[in-house]
Amino acid sequence: MIDKLSSFFHPAPEQPDLRDDPKALRRLQWSVFLSATLGYGLYYVCRLSLNVVKKPLVDGGILTEQELGIVGSALFFTYAIGKLVNGFLADRVNVKHFMAIGLLVSSLVNLTLGFSHSFWLFVILWGVNGWVQSMGAPASVVTLSRWFTDKERGSYYGFWSASHNIGEALTFIATAFVVSIAGWQWGFEAAGMAGLAGTAIVCLFLHDSPTSKGLVSVMPPKEAAKSVRSTQLEVLKNPFIWILALSSACMYISRYAVNSWGIFFLQNQKAYSSVEASSIVAVSSVCGIIGTMLSGYLSDKLFKGNRNVPALIFGVCNTVAIALFTLVPAGHFYIDVASMVLFGLSIGVLICYLGGLMAVDIAPKKASGAALGVIGIASYIGAGVQDILSGSLIAGSKILVDGLPQYDFSHIRYFWIGAAALSVILCATLWRAKNKQEIS
Repeated sequence: MIDKLSSFFHPAPEQPDLRDDPKALRRLQWSVFLSATLGYGLYYVCRLSLNVVKKPLVDGGILTEQELGIVGSALFFTYAIGKLVNGFLADRVNVKHFMAIGLLVSSLVNLTLGFSHSFWLFVILWGVNGWVQSMGAPASVVTLSRWFTDKERGSYYGFWSASHNIGEALTFIATAFVVSIAGWQWGFEAAGMAGLAGTAIVCLFLHDSPTSKGLVSVMPPKEAAKSVRSTQLEVLKNPFIWILALSSACMYISRYAVNSWGIFFLQNQKAYSSVEASSIVAVSSVCGIIGTMLSGYLSDKLFKGNRNVPALIFGVCNTVAIALFTLVPAGHFYIDVASMVLFGLSIGVLICYLGGLMAVDIAPKKASGAALGVIGIASYIGAGVQDILSGSLIAGSKILVDGLPQYDFSHIRYFWIGAAALSVILCATLWRAKNKQEIS
């Protein structure tokens, strides 16, 4: 079955031999890098559209808070399983076609949901969206592994990781603006149209591998001689990968607590308007771009490829940011903004390190997709559990006062803070393990 899929996704090279043309290599590398970054950013626009329209859906009586939690978890759970399956598959296929198909289907899901009022249709289609969304990151990371050397990997991976924040910023600013003037339906429609544009970019400018364009592979000869299957088994047997996966899962609980419920929290706990709340959360996305873009470069240059020190520093910063965001009472606008600045910078760095780069450092280049798949399934199981528990806790604390809903967030805030703190503790246990890996 795998071989049949590979033959479909991986056609024979059709380009002339360019191996003696370094300018051609650099030009293609930039084309691959930029299209992967922008393409995956637009994946995020198609993934986060639901987060912007939660309050209009609740206010319109279309979905309840608990139903929104279930819908959100449908994406996370299918995404988690898909990250593992599609991560292993991405090592074997033409990643250009793989990434384009995933974004195309995600776009069509968003366009369809703009016309839906059915809870079960939301659950099913958002679950489908989760599966095809899981095709984007493995395709991007495998592309970077195929096109860039080990010495370049951290820097380019860090810059590519900014795609998360680009997508979040576009969602919380542009999509929120569309919703505010045209209604929740157009939030989905706008996201779908953005995804179609991203599909075209990937089809035109992303390339599978250097060998597919007549260039010499950047993979070391010793590793190239190994089979994909054997290198993927190495990933599954590596305990460091699994500890990273648990640390990333806890970090993703705190990350998606803000991304999924941050706007809702600010509207109901601190009385911000929809645009005000979206703008505050958008600060984290903009600052996250800075964090992700600098993370790989700084660790390559200042720490010679060791990611543990900055991972621990920004893990602590993330915990502090969540505490400020949830514990400071209403009426402190500048503290709310400052918490999102710190949160954005921290999550930007941690997505790069815990969410993939540290695992890719450990894993063989041929198994980059598999390493990302293991991290991904753990991360998004954590995100899915977060959405169910958060939705249930929020719905369970709801009371009506003069016909208006009020919520008690006292329990949920400690769940979010605790998850961020546990991620730091797990990451700290990798200190000696990472040093051993460098020696081996």
